[in-house]
Amino acid sequence: MVEPGGRMTAGDWAVILLGVLLVVFGIPMLVLGIWLITLGGSWYYALAGIGLLATAWFLFRRDVAAFWMYFVTFVGTVLWALWERGFDGWAQVPRLLAPTIVMVLMLLAMPVLRRHMAQERLARTAAAGAVGLLVTVGIGLVYCDLHTTQAAAQPGPTGASTVTAVSAPPAGASASPLPPAGAGQDWPAWGGSDAGDRYSPLAEINAGNASQLTRLWTYRTGDMPDEAAKDKYSWEGTPIKVGDRLFLCSAKNIMIALDAATGKEIWRYDPKVPDDAIPYGATCHAVAYFTVPGAASDAPCATRIIESTLDARLIAVDAETGQACADFGNAGMVNLLTGIGRTVPGWYSFDAVPVIVRGVVVVGAQVQDGQSEDSPSGVVRGYSATTGKLVWAWDLGNRAQAGAPPVGKFYTRDTPDMWTTPAADEQLGLVYLPLGNSPGDYYGGHRTAADDSYNSSLVAVDVTTGKDVWHFQTVHHDLWDYDLGSQPSLVDFPTDTGTVPALVLSSKQGQIYVLDRRSGKSLFPVTERPVPQGGVEPDRLSGTQPFSGYANLVGRDLTEADMWGITPLDQLWCRIQFRRADYRGTYTPPTADRRFIEYPSYNGGSDWGSLAIDPRNGIIVANYNDMANYTRLISRDEANKMHILPIDEPHRPSSGGESGAQSGAPYAVLVNPGWVEWTGMMCKQPPYGHLRAIDLKSGRTLWDEPFGLATENGPFHIPSKLPLTIGTPNNGGAVVTAGGLIFIAAATDNLIRAVDIKTGKTLWSDKLPAGGQATPMTYEANGQQFLVVTAGGHHFMQTPPGDYVVAYAIPKAGQ
Repeated sequence: MVEPGGRMTAGDWAVILLGVLLVVFGIPMLVLGIWLITLGGSWYYALAGIGLLATAWFLFRRDVAAFWMYFVTFVGTVLWALWERGFDGWAQVPRLLAPTIVMVLMLLAMPVLRRHMAQERLARTAAAGAVGLLVTVGIGLVYCDLHTTQAAAQPGPTGASTVTAVSAPPAGASASPLPPAGAGQDWPAWGGSDAGDRYSPLAEINAGNASQLTRLWTYRTGDMPDEAAKDKYSWEGTPIKVGDRLFLCSAKNIMIALDAATGKEIWRYDPKVPDDAIPYGATCHAVAYFTVPGAASDAPCATRIIESTLDARLIAVDAETGQACADFGNAGMVNLLTGIGRTVPGWYSFDAVPVIVRGVVVVGAQVQDGQSEDSPSGVVRGYSATTGKLVWAWDLGNRAQAGAPPVGKFYTRDTPDMWTTPAADEQLGLVYLPLGNSPGDYYGGHRTAADDSYNSSLVAVDVTTGKDVWHFQTVHHDLWDYDLGSQPSLVDFPTDTGTVPALVLSSKQGQIYVLDRRSGKSLFPVTERPVPQGGVEPDRLSGTQPFSGYANLVGRDLTEADMWGITPLDQLWCRIQFRRADYRGTYTPPTADRRFIEYPSYNGGSDWGSLAIDPRNGIIVANYNDMANYTRLISRDEANKMHILPIDEPHRPSSGGESGAQSGAPYAVLVNPGWVEWTGMMCKQPPYGHLRAIDLKSGRTLWDEPFGLATENGPFHIPSKLPLTIGTPNNGGAVVTAGGLIFIAAATDNLIRAVDIKTGKTLWSDKLPAGGQATPMTYEANGQQFLVVTAGGHHFMQTPPGDYVVAYAIPKAGQ
């Protein structure tokens, strides 16, 4: 109230400041709201903008009508919010949080706003204002968001599978299976075994005592980023365990052996990988263990650790001493650049796990995405685990040539690569290769018929000959970077007539397939469904795409109402972007005249973390992402002006962000991964990460829970510290055990969890010293079950880097 003499009180100034705040929000709400209406979107924001500006006008007059004007605006907002999204808490954050705060401020302003007027006049004024604005809002609601009727989720479909005969094995490969190694007391491979099921029969730690888990020891590798690599570390490592030792590789390929019970270092071997060899990220998922058949136990390198490195070497060291194996390649090393041709550091590298089948080390390569249509070959090769000699090469562009190319020639450039880890069946002698795309990822007009036949396919290769036996394609003419990132999981699949040797394959686009691993035939219907057409010339599109009839991790198609933000204003901006973009559901083609929405994103569905399968209870565990990308193709001229250049361009900027030059194609690409806006938050409504249990036999979902707390995420990249389950992006995999537990880190809240596999409820968690974007493992040492995870952080996930190996157990006396 104004004091006698006309002086303004502190309360008067507070009311005026509140009015200014409403003007600051009201003007863009009105202007942008009108723009949204012209795009066919919601009428709410323009109407709310009018309400805010009218409220501000009355506030400047210090008139009590301001309260009633805002009150009816607030009531209309609540009605609209509930109508559009019901009682979904996260959906209501941008709709109701800021308006509720303003409502509280208006209540606090009431003493200043009261004027000496008759109660009858006050009542008439309030009633008239309320009725008028509610009628206006009601009219708006009739027209508002009729377009937001949710489309039902589309179930999933089927791919092509082809079978080829194979010939006799060449020298250097074993025609007979070697003794299998599975998880139990040991964890002898990245996925528990080369079957990739991530299952342990250990049950000492169970749902009844998981809350007693205690950190017993922590080891640090010493491999931390220097200034040149500070934004490129993403360790993602998982140790393996054989006997009484853990074996691991650090972010830049330092191989280390630890005592499995104490974490004490036994030996290390540093291959001295330079920083300029780091591709997208400094990553080493795991090493492989091999016992030379017939070798004396005390012979040098009778047991050996093998890794592939970021700078393209295959290295074998003695598992006992850490010394290089003199009988392997050239003094323990094989140069994986042989036959590759022109490349530069960081373009052609190795970060996944070598898989050893019948004595053959199978390695693919990571050919960095989005660079050039003259990229190094995606050839997959098999080397003798004993001698390091090339046994075979699977070169898609020259499948008749099973060996090295002639002198002066190279493996076919520009073919789909295998950047992730394959699975293997020692008995069948087959290795299952998950393939990516031929460059560029978002333009395919120059791809060959072979590229189109094999891109985004799972290929079964006879490990003794290097010949493919069958392949199953999950995306036709992939223009969305939907390469296969997951390791397949081999299972004895239950049917009404008995078990079938099968594999379960997950994908970035969220489809899960079950294939007979002998033939590649799907055990469930796979349907070819029509998908959106259009795109850019002279590219071509497949008219249909395969959808699985078994299970999928795909949400319903997005609508404007799925747009999110921290306030109504940034939610409004995301709605405008949604309306301006080309989006017609899954497989909306890339466009150049405007942005297109890719949903699921290239980081959607299931990625390299892969599935975990409990064969005893018949349950699949899948952690997955539910995000969208906001992407556009750009012309070569525009790309050059923006300095979007390929990795082999000498004057390329030090960081290309998420753009891709796609040199040689008519278009480069700009990718907004996750569709993040100026607030640092995503435009799509949370949750962004889930953990799901699926019945193995039927594909039916048993439970699905949002995965990840909001503690380390927030607007403008400021951690909120709110222990609310928002469901964060996640990178890494899960482990399941006979104790009825799921062990998983992966989320951006830096926690490792023990989750009840029957209910999805978290029974225990612990804060890791850095980001936990890695898959845990479990084993037995000295009669005690251990849980081990690495905490290395991840630049893309924006979690803090680290070099930690952390071990947990239920303490025994004296520990």
